[in-house]
Amino acid sequence: MKRRKRIKLKKNALIICLFLFLILCLCIFFLSGKDKAIEVPKENIPNVEVKDDEKSPKVYEVKMIMVGDALIHDRLYNTVRNEDGSYDFKPTIQYIKPIITKYDLKYYNQETILGGAELGYSSYPQFNSPNEVGDAFLDAGFNLVSLATNHTMDKGERGVLNSVNYWKSKKNVVYSGQWSSWDERNEVHVYDINGISYAFFSYTTWTNGLETPNGKEYLNNVYSDEKAANDISKIRDLVDVVIVAMHWGTEYSLDVSSSQEYIANYLAGLGVDLIIGSHPHVVEPVEYINNGKTFVIYSLGNFLSAQYGIDRLTGLMVEVTIKKVVDVDGTITVSIESPKAELTYTQTNDYTKYRVYPYSKLNSTILPDYMNYYEYYKGIVSSKYQKLEWGLSGEWLDGNLK
Repeated sequence: MKRRKRIKLKKNALIICLFLFLILCLCIFFLSGKDKAIEVPKENIPNVEVKDDEKSPKVYEVKMIMVGDALIHDRLYNTVRNEDGSYDFKPTIQYIKPIITKYDLKYYNQETILGGAELGYSSYPQFNSPNEVGDAFLDAGFNLVSLATNHTMDKGERGVLNSVNYWKSKKNVVYSGQWSSWDERNEVHVYDINGISYAFFSYTTWTNGLETPNGKEYLNNVYSDEKAANDISKIRDLVDVVIVAMHWGTEYSLDVSSSQEYIANYLAGLGVDLIIGSHPHVVEPVEYINNGKTFVIYSLGNFLSAQYGIDRLTGLMVEVTIKKVVDVDGTITVSIESPKAELTYTQTNDYTKYRVYPYSKLNSTILPDYMNYYEYYKGIVSSKYQKLEWGLSGEWLDGNLK
């Protein structure tokens, strides 16, 4: 009996010792590993880049291309007249279309009014052009059109109203310079593209003596300092960019007039970012003014034209990047950057066929001695801004010239 009891006590003692030893081992394990992290091989850790948008500025950009005047004489529109009496201007700018379509904002100046067939088509000195001119430019991708010119009133009030109705009927195009009422003219128009808001105004300093009817000055947007100041002050704080098309200057002059310089600086003082000039029908210089805040193109010259002379058949295409940066603190900076240029030439082919080409795609058959003309007009355009780059980002031409 005593022996059994002794064995039982030894057995119990052994169990207790094992239990205490196990507790001791557990304590040692947890105490020794308390402050140690579990190590994972670095190659097993995924490389995840975490971006904090709140700490990075947001950048918005609009690529813009500008060309000059659509000046449509009868000797031009007669070459594209179809047997059924309609017109097809699309072939005249077919070599420019692939370039234009690569941009966001695409501007041109509709020099001659699209007054409708009912008023009869006409040429110099009082023009009326077929609506198919506008159709061709819209087909090429143009979406920003200046309408205030010295030929706006060539067909009177009826012509302007027909023109406005035409442009109203088109989608995805912004126009300015002609209106059908004071309410339309004075409405604040804010447009948006690629996250950048903009306003667009078109003014003319010339009327050819054809005044608008009294009380209906909305038909043609004739420039005055007071009018521009009133228009721009209403919208300057509502948009990122203000663009103004100015029909100004001296016809056939390659030099900038003192009047152009005055108006450009006045508009820059109002906060205008980009000024696009027309009316001289020849190219003129470009430059930055207002401490680099405003870019001015004094004249783009003719784009599609049947005028005589190399200077009037040569036009200018200008590309800019409109850039908006929103900083982390909400500060917004807008700039007109990276201007690039290319010349255009309207081939007349004995005035039986008209085609617009970029100068970079010309050859001696299309225009003899074209390289000398190219260098000459480049020099004029760059004379006030030597850093101007030549050759457009979107320039492209499919196949051979025909």
